[in-house]
Amino acid sequence: ITAEHCLLCYFDIFRSHITHLFENDRHFSHLSTLEREMAFRTEMKFHITSFYLVILASWYRIYTRIMDLIGVQTKICWTVTRGEGLSPVESCEGLGDPACFYVAVIFMLNGLMMALFFIYGTYLSGSRLGGLVTVLCFFFNHGECTRVMWTPPLRESFSYPFLVLQMLLVTHILRATKLYRGSLIALCMSNVFFMLPWQFAQFVLLTQIASLFAIYVVGYIDIYKLRKIIYIHMISLALCFVLMFGNSMLLTSYYASSLAVIWGMLAMKPRLLKMNVSDLSLWVIQGCVWLFGTVVLKYLTSRIFGIADDAHIGNLLTSKFFSYKDFDTLLYTCAAEFDFMEKETPVRYTKTLLLPVVLVVFIAIVRKVCLKQQFDHGELVYHALQLLAYTALGILIMRLKLFLTPHMCVMASLICSKQLFGWLFCKVHPGAVVFAVLAAMSIQGSANLQTQWSVVGEFSNLPQEELIEWIKYSTKPDAVFAGAMPTMASVKLSALRPVVNHPHYEDAGLRARTKIVYSMYSRKSAEEVKRELIKLKVNYYILEESWCIRRSKPGCSMPEIWDVEDPANAGKTPLCNLLVKDSKPHFTTVFHNSVYKVLEVIKE
Repeated sequence: ITAEHCLLCYFDIFRSHITHLFENDRHFSHLSTLEREMAFRTEMKFHITSFYLVILASWYRIYTRIMDLIGVQTKICWTVTRGEGLSPVESCEGLGDPACFYVAVIFMLNGLMMALFFIYGTYLSGSRLGGLVTVLCFFFNHGECTRVMWTPPLRESFSYPFLVLQMLLVTHILRATKLYRGSLIALCMSNVFFMLPWQFAQFVLLTQIASLFAIYVVGYIDIYKLRKIIYIHMISLALCFVLMFGNSMLLTSYYASSLAVIWGMLAMKPRLLKMNVSDLSLWVIQGCVWLFGTVVLKYLTSRIFGIADDAHIGNLLTSKFFSYKDFDTLLYTCAAEFDFMEKETPVRYTKTLLLPVVLVVFIAIVRKVCLKQQFDHGELVYHALQLLAYTALGILIMRLKLFLTPHMCVMASLICSKQLFGWLFCKVHPGAVVFAVLAAMSIQGSANLQTQWSVVGEFSNLPQEELIEWIKYSTKPDAVFAGAMPTMASVKLSALRPVVNHPHYEDAGLRARTKIVYSMYSRKSAEEVKRELIKLKVNYYILEESWCIRRSKPGCSMPEIWDVEDPANAGKTPLCNLLVKDSKPHFTTVFHNSVYKVLEVIKE
């Protein structure tokens, strides 16, 4: 169950899953025909992300076989004696170790991303100093830019580098006087690789399309370029739909609706031009048509196709502006990464001077636009609007500052732009300005780096190891498990047992099943909860007492979340508290340690 086997496990599990899903094996034998079909589609949508891991696994096997053939040692292993009656474990390092290979490839991909950032900053600012500013700003604010150093396997670790490439290509297309087929094909491919692994990609591309449409409306991009970009986005969306085995959530997304509305508006441009209104009124009309058209079309397509997979996203955004609450939104907003941006984040931006520099650049762009000078750099206006969009996303959902901060680093490169600060560079050498700014940034920036470098440790989760070992040797291979989503992921991967829920919350069916599973932490009766678990064919429930008592902030313990969803039972003792003391008569405790308690569901 150690991390060394994770990569090969993914390869074998993915391969066996494809076979087993078609054969309706024991993993789905407890479901009806309709449920099997739904489970199949859900698993396929979930495992398209694992496609990247299959590629890595194939590279790993090719690498190790070649190294074995030429007799090159690829890893060094040693035995770790853990004491306290624990069995010794083997630990390895080197590219021949699957876990090290996996992490190394992710770090290399994100290392290449830094090269892209340098090229991006250089191209946008027109100076290599701009590329240097972008890269150093990224490192000085590294903790705000990425999570790859703490959690390499995240979907964004595979996805985000392709967004950087995609935005660089968009910048090139906006700046170029002539469109080349190669640029458009590269844009399409980067769109596909960005969207495939990460569910948030469609929302980021929605903000991009909105920003591009805005600069088209005010005249910074011609209709020919915008139409080409829209076509490329449509093609890449269709490719992702096919590659994700018909994930209909893509076709009913706000992103897809926005593309369709803009395409229709471009086709109707001759009629819009015939309207006898001022330019400002025409801008407002087009903006309103886009906004309301996107919302209405999204609603209609979701209703027509019966898709509710992304309904929780709309509810999440509603909860940000209004007092709306439900079970799903509270599960999100009670987690710090989906809450509003921390108040400390702008302070940290200010200490590294990133925020002041970006504000100066933004004001310079706005000044150029407002003075109505001969400012034909539509790509700079686009980046300013994209900055506003990322700022809104980052403020509403703290996790999405991972888009905002790197974009701020790119915007900081414009401190070297002659188009914006040519008047200053006539008096002061650009290098002097840039190095003075970087020197001031490095005071806090170097301290931030030292803080990150000082974090040293190792992962250990003995209670979960005991749980997995017990499951592997004490339960049948077709025993069905339910519990917290993170724990279910480990049970599925390490013990190869069927689970009824896992961390793929972008599926309406899985959200419904997870809600039933999490009713164990509600104030409902044990009999009622057991009855629903039996409908899901659950054999064992993994109860975690910490989930019953932990509370990230007021109103965010699991029983309190259930009080919003189930007010009729508010005030009663939470079921999990009762089952921790005595699981009978509806459940039987078959395993327990300091963290986990496995309850066998007693079926009548």
